[in-house]
Amino acid sequence: MNNDFTFAIIKPNAVRTGKTGPILAMINEGGFEITAMRMVRLTKSQAESFYSIHQGKSFFEGLIDFMISGPVVVMILRHENAVADFRKLIGATDPGKAEPGTIRKIFAVSVQMNAVHGSDSSESAQIEANFFFSGIERFNT
Repeated sequence: MNNDFTFAIIKPNAVRTGKTGPILAMINEGGFEITAMRMVRLTKSQAESFYSIHQGKSFFEGLIDFMISGPVVVMILRHENAVADFRKLIGATDPGKAEPGTIRKIFAVSVQMNAVHGSDSSESAQIEANFFFSGIERFNT
């Protein structure tokens, strides 16, 4: 599968606290091209569907409540080796373990409120992008 794009979300805590602009600046400065972007407010059903891989885990309900607590910004990002390079830019899920200068180290509040989501594989990027955007095939050519 082509690895020149990934999917990302700026989470409700970062949107709510005015961090969208600085996060977008870091994404641009990291060499990523934003090829699609929109702000959405997830319904409970949409959040449960998007995070269905975590259903049954102890943190699932809290994650869903958090993700529907406010608007999010969803994006498709283009960059060579996009998935790995974006995950490096955002840092570890736990902001306490994230490298200095990463998005999560700078903007995250906790493991759950970690400011951003980034796809963990090219396959996930395809699925996640298709969840929010139609016609994703054009990004995968």
